[in-house]
Amino acid sequence: MAKFNAPVIQDNPSGWGPCAVPEKFKDMPYQPFSKGDRLGKVADWTGATYQDKRYTNKYSSQFGGGSQYAYFHEEDETSFQLVDTAKTQKTAYQRNRMRFAQRNLRRDKDRRNLTQFNMQTLPKSAKQKERDRMRLQKKFQKQFGVRQKWDQKSQLKPRDSSVEVRSDWEVKEEMDFPRLMKMRYMEVADPLDIECCGALEYYDKATYINHNFSQQCLRMGGERHKFPNSNPFVEEDMDKSEVASVAYRYRHWKLGEDIDLIVRCEHDGVMTGANGEVSFINVKTLNEWDSRYCNGVDWRQKLDSQRGAVLATELKNNSYKLARWTCCAMLAGSEYLKLGYVSRYHVKDSARHVILGTQQFKPNEFASQINLSMENAWGILRCVIDICRKLDEGKYLILKDPNKQVIRVYSLPDGTFSSDEEEEEEEDEEDEEEEGEIQFS
Repeated sequence: MAKFNAPVIQDNPSGWGPCAVPEKFKDMPYQPFSKGDRLGKVADWTGATYQDKRYTNKYSSQFGGGSQYAYFHEEDETSFQLVDTAKTQKTAYQRNRMRFAQRNLRRDKDRRNLTQFNMQTLPKSAKQKERDRMRLQKKFQKQFGVRQKWDQKSQLKPRDSSVEVRSDWEVKEEMDFPRLMKMRYMEVADPLDIECCGALEYYDKATYINHNFSQQCLRMGGERHKFPNSNPFVEEDMDKSEVASVAYRYRHWKLGEDIDLIVRCEHDGVMTGANGEVSFINVKTLNEWDSRYCNGVDWRQKLDSQRGAVLATELKNNSYKLARWTCCAMLAGSEYLKLGYVSRYHVKDSARHVILGTQQFKPNEFASQINLSMENAWGILRCVIDICRKLDEGKYLILKDPNKQVIRVYSLPDGTFSSDEEEEEEEDEEDEEEEGEIQFS
């Protein structure tokens, strides 16, 4: 008769499950497992082939694998050291990169062969045009060098500061350009003229002489437009006929209740309208730089047909200068701003110049074209004034960082720049003595 052996029942009074771990499972690490986990491959060697990161974890565990069965190699310097000699898995793009490069080389070679074949079949005049085109293309490539990639940034050339910043100078305030560009001050009333000094020549647009443009475009020797007061910088013993045509207008602005601003503005000339009305003008000059070295436009060829392109190039290269001229014309109350395009008579001749053309703007309209906001200018000025008023009595220097869009206010120790000022005074005295000797000889 068969014998029945009753199994051993594990009674766990404190919880559910077995009380003790069986001998065959003792000291074995436990790996968590989820029934809803997607099982991948046993060994997925294709994981490095997915170029798109969205498919990298397509067959990976969603439950999160543990590190119970992970192998950690501890280096033993005394016995041996493992060296990884396995090849890195290349992506699909890396494997095909050489293929793409070879295809581009073959394409360039075929294009050159086709060009040579076409040159043989072209007539003589067309061959000359093709040679000129290829010569200009080589010149362009030599001038601009190797073209950069779309993600390759050009290295910025470090610039030196106009004033050497010493270690004992203390930075009191920093003003970054993005913060200054957001400032606005709208509560600026109309200016009040305090005094008008000097005399102005009338504008003569028929004058074209290779000389200083701001004076040669005026009608000299005739009647002048005189203000009630004379030029404050002209001494009594000076010849009045040799004084340049310039007038000064001292104007008063009210910046809030506690700030009174007085500015000396300038007019370069005066112009009469069709009905005899008088209009004040500011005359400025734009000098042409050699277009072969600055990627610019040749003014002699493009000024008449593409004047807008010439002005756009100057706005890109000299935006600060044009903004300063426009701001000065608006502060002075000039009705017109005249720009003269001046070029050298010859590239290597720095003494003779040629006036190629002129252009006239209204300061308010030109300010909107170059994105100049007077509300922002008044806001920046008010910010600088408020910062200076908070400082203690002393000597300070406002200096722009040459490599960053930051303006710093430095506190200078006593005696800074005093040696330079003394040297300048000594040089001025020596020049006066030499002039006196020449006059008496």
